[in-house]
Amino acid sequence: MAHFLALVLLLALSGSSSSPVVVARGSDHGGDEYMIVAMSSLKLKSACLGHRVTPPLNSTWMPLDLMDGPCSSPSSSSAAAAPSVDELLRRDQLRADEVQKRLSHNVGDDEANGPASSTVTQVNHLAKIKVELGSRKPAKTKASQLVGIHPAATVGGGVGTGTLLPGVIQTVVLDTASDVPWVQCVPCPIPPCHPQTDTFYDPTNSGSYAAFSCSSAACRQLGPYANGCINNQCQYRVAYPDGSSTSGTYSSDLLTLNPTTSVSNFQFGCSHADQGNFDSQTAGVMALGGGPESLISQTASTFGRTFSYCLPPTASYVGYLVLGAPAPSVASSSSYVVTPMIRDNRSPATFYRVLLRAITVAGRRIDVPAAGGAAVLDSRTVITRLPPAAYAAVRAAFRSAMMGMYRPAPPKGSLDTCYDFRGVRSVKLPRVALVFDGGVVELDPSGILFNDCLAFAANRDDRMPVILGNVQQQTIEVLYDVDGGAVGFRRNAC
Repeated sequence: MAHFLALVLLLALSGSSSSPVVVARGSDHGGDEYMIVAMSSLKLKSACLGHRVTPPLNSTWMPLDLMDGPCSSPSSSSAAAAPSVDELLRRDQLRADEVQKRLSHNVGDDEANGPASSTVTQVNHLAKIKVELGSRKPAKTKASQLVGIHPAATVGGGVGTGTLLPGVIQTVVLDTASDVPWVQCVPCPIPPCHPQTDTFYDPTNSGSYAAFSCSSAACRQLGPYANGCINNQCQYRVAYPDGSSTSGTYSSDLLTLNPTTSVSNFQFGCSHADQGNFDSQTAGVMALGGGPESLISQTASTFGRTFSYCLPPTASYVGYLVLGAPAPSVASSSSYVVTPMIRDNRSPATFYRVLLRAITVAGRRIDVPAAGGAAVLDSRTVITRLPPAAYAAVRAAFRSAMMGMYRPAPPKGSLDTCYDFRGVRSVKLPRVALVFDGGVVELDPSGILFNDCLAFAANRDDRMPVILGNVQQQTIEVLYDVDGGAVGFRRNAC
């Protein structure tokens, strides 16, 4: 099943009449240009409603949820008040600026060749998963104390004879635009570390932990993330253009993803200091980028550098992350719209890019300029950024489609097309779709409106590339076939 997306892509681009792609509805189809959406479906519920669609249970998958929702653990969801919409959008702009800076070819040579960055300012409309890190050493028994034997010395002897116990649960943000996974590690004074609701990972309590030596291959391959040596232990540092950073010891330990899947000697940053506005709901970042340090690259021999995720429509539902090819039940060519993955040697290997040709609004096609069309797929940027000219055309088409039906409302941060839906139980919403090489992907209603505003914003410059944010990705399984050079989109997947 490896690289099946590449095969589907060949069929789609060949012009075969059997292509599964459904084109956007034209303007001569009247009401087909719109959909009726219950406003309640776009609002947060007080309770977690679980999965809307059964996840792919026969593949390596993990549940994910969004921050500040009822599907977060009670301790994390109540740890701090959710940020205001204005604050969330301010943080999101910082994130977008970071990605754009790394993609710009107008920076200095040293920076252009340096590590790809992703702002460590948490945006809160983010996907997170729970993983288990390490393997705890059992407490010494009275008998072992008498003979001076630590129970961890008898690993594999079975229950009661020193078998290592499960590690600690760590909540990490999924990030497709960074390379180095990391969590906070004891010692981790606050500050410079940030408070977290999870138990702090303590490497001294793990029987499978190891710090990389400064002469190790892993340390030598850190490249721009290397940060010297302390007591022959390799140090890492990921610095961000806004002055934020994480630093500590580059290490390895057992990573358990679900009850049947674990990664031995998982390499990660054991952070003893971080700077930035982190949320206490998270202990760190699970990097999914294209660099050699990421989870995807580290598990390539098992999962073939293929992964997917589906973000739920609101924080009231649960989505999923999958490692490896899709489950057979969904791995048919008719399930996905497939487009080539674009690689640019001038940009960091971190980023996954696709060519966005156009956007349709109520059947009206708006072309995206070629300079801005090589779009970055980012799981942490919230709002999609478009070249200013393309955004102005999308906005005009959306406003025209909504004209006379709903009262305009004041802008919210970077979102300048907002509506007053008070008292409105259902809304007539124009269909919006993304047009790629290989097919058309219609957005879910939750990918069109964000806090009652059109969920798109303009870049500062027409030369800046598109960033496809996580709002537009909601309910769509986004499948990355890195080695096959393709990206697939499957609608209504969660």
